[in-house]
This record gives sequence, C-alpha cells and structure tokens, in this order.
Amino acid sequence: MTTMKGPLEHIRVLDLTIARAGPMAVRLLADWGADVIKIEPPPRKDAQGNSVTGGRRGPDEQNLHRNKRSLAIDLKHKDGKALFHRLAKDADVVVENFRSSVKYRLGVDYETLKAINPRLIYASISGFGQDGPDSQRPGVDQIIQGMSGLMSITGEPTQGPMRVGIAISDTSAGMFLGQGILLALLHRERTGQGQWVHTSLLEAMMSKLDFQGARYTMSGEEPTQQGNDHPTQVPMGMFEAKNGYVNIAAFGGQMWQRFCQALNATSLFDHPDYQSVGSRTRHRDQIKTDMNAITAQYSVADLVQRLNEAGVPCGPINTVKEAFENPQVKHLGMSVPVSHETLGEINLVRSPINLSDFPHPAKLSRGAPDPGADGDEVLAELGFSLEEIAALQRDEVIR
Repeated sequence: MTTMKGPLEHIRVLDLTIARAGPMAVRLLADWGADVIKIEPPPRKDAQGNSVTGGRRGPDEQNLHRNKRSLAIDLKHKDGKALFHRLAKDADVVVENFRSSVKYRLGVDYETLKAINPRLIYASISGFGQDGPDSQRPGVDQIIQGMSGLMSITGEPTQGPMRVGIAISDTSAGMFLGQGILLALLHRERTGQGQWVHTSLLEAMMSKLDFQGARYTMSGEEPTQQGNDHPTQVPMGMFEAKNGYVNIAAFGGQMWQRFCQALNATSLFDHPDYQSVGSRTRHRDQIKTDMNAITAQYSVADLVQRLNEAGVPCGPINTVKEAFENPQVKHLGMSVPVSHETLGEINLVRSPINLSDFPHPAKLSRGAPDPGADGDEVLAELGFSLEEIAALQRDEVIR
C-alpha cells in the first residue's frame, strides 16, 4: 500500500478563485493531495464574507476550501504583485475566475505568468468564456441556467421555467475545469510545456444538455418540460405511494413486464394501449394515471422492495437529511469529519472519486483556513526569511 498523501502530492497550486465554480475545481486537486495555497485579499475589518458562499467558517466555505492553506496578499500593491510572481515561478498550477479584464489589470494573466514559468498550468473559469460578445458580462449560476436553456426543460409543463435546485452550472464548470487541469498536467509530463486551460459556466451547461442538446443540433427538435417524467423513456418518473412518492423506471419490454408482475397489475399488462414501447410512449399521460392507481395501494417501502427484487429500478424521494441517513450513503462514507481549530470537529462531504491505491482517509486533513492564517508558514516553506516576511507584513502586502 502506498504511503503517499495522494496522487497529486507533488503538485503546488495557487488558488485565486472566489465564489463556487473555481473553488470546486481547486477542491478536486486539494482532496487528492495537492499543496493548495489559497491567495486572497487581506480581510477588511468590515468584511461580511463572500455574498455567494457566506463566511469562511460557515458550512459552504468550509466544504469548498477544506484541505487548503491561506496566504493573504494585496495584489493591487506593487510588492504584492511581485510576491505573487515569485510564488508563481515555482508553482505547477494557478487557478482563477476573475472577469477577463481583471487578471490583466492585476498582472496575473496567463501570458505574464507564462513568461515567468513556462511549465505553468494556468486555469480559468468565467461566466461566458474568455472572448466573444458576452465575455465581459458578469455571470452567476441562475443567469446561466436560464440562458443555457436548462430552465426551459426543468419543471412542470404550463407552470413556467424552473431553476435546478443546486448550483448546477457552477459545480459542472468546476468539475470540467478540474478535468482540464489534470489533462494539462498529463500533457506536461510528456512535453514539459504548460498551457492555458479554461471553461465557462455557459460552456459547461451547453455540454450538460447532452442528449437533449443533441436532439436540437441533429434534428432541430426543441425539448420541453416534462416535470418529473423522463423526456423520452416511458414509463419513468415519479409515482404515488400510500405514504409518499417513489421514482420508478419501468420502460422497455422486460422491465414493464416485471413491474406489472411484481404489483399484480394484470389490468395494466393486458391493457390494449400498453402492448408496445411505442404505444406506451404515445399514451404517456394515460399510463401514468393508471400506474398511480396501482402504486398508491402500496407503501414507499413496499414498492421499493417489491420492484427492486423484481429488477425494476425504484427508489424513495428523500429529503437531504434522509439521503445522508440512508444506509448505503452511510456505508459509502459521504459525510467525513475534519478538525477545525475554532469550530471543533465538523462534518463535510467527501470527494465522490474512489482510487484503490488511495483510500479515503477517516478524516480530512484540514478545515478551511481563515484568510491569511497560514501566511508565515507558507512563505517560510518557500524560502522567505523572517526579515522578508516581517517587511511584507509591515508594508501591509500580506496579512
């Protein structure tokens, strides 16, 4: 068994990101052993925390910024810029999600840093892309959900567009950028060359449309809202139980037959309108009404047991609490503890990636640091003398 902290233990990352999408990408690296140094402005006395993700000691930022260290640098100060350039000289990755013009104004853009460190992987997330007519616009998750077409296919028909209940464009863009960084690191191993990796919330969501997007690009078909029903597979969606609701996937010939047999629904199986996949699809509203009349006779637990034993996917509609208390989720260990020097022991949500050579630790290595909390330690490790550190603090370049 390997004794390494993680497969990215040899990688140093300078994290300039704020909000959610950028930190999501960096968290992927931090969780797998990268030495992540979060570079952030020295905190103001009147600061109230990030307007999107709350204060650093709240659950959102603790989950986003765990396994990182923090160095507070005033990048607007000429010595702060020089300090960051010195750090970038030996870094492997820089990640930022400034608006396009800001990084150039601060002097932390790709071309500037590439001249200092040609091996650097420079990674960017923006709302709309690095160029183009909308590249300078501010972009947040809900705006992108609307612009990408996602809200037009989410929710119940006739009830208007509906946002997805999580920050799907932020989290998707972060995942894609994390993948891009890993691809660039693999390329650098072969060539020694760094490069600029970038994506945007808009690109991420256009990609996430997936087969529904391809229905338009290939045939011009515009998908519409289907509520809790699957847009193409029938019957598949949410159905009534005696004491709640369940999701059931009984599409296709075999699963439809198993569904009917498991619930003794001979009236459904023999119904002349439900004798083929095409016919069931054409009668999607009618079949749902008839299925609800059957499923409503059973409890949620009974439906889940009967249908899964018959090989028909079926599951409850859980609250977030019920999801984390689910025996399978507990077995997977998705809630993991971490010790925080102020908050004590807290629980966060672990990475969903599993590597056989790097099993998930029983505890995360560190909670999210307060801004600037690790400045002296980080700079000393990077070769700065006590006198240099003291001078930077005296001149308010660092916290």
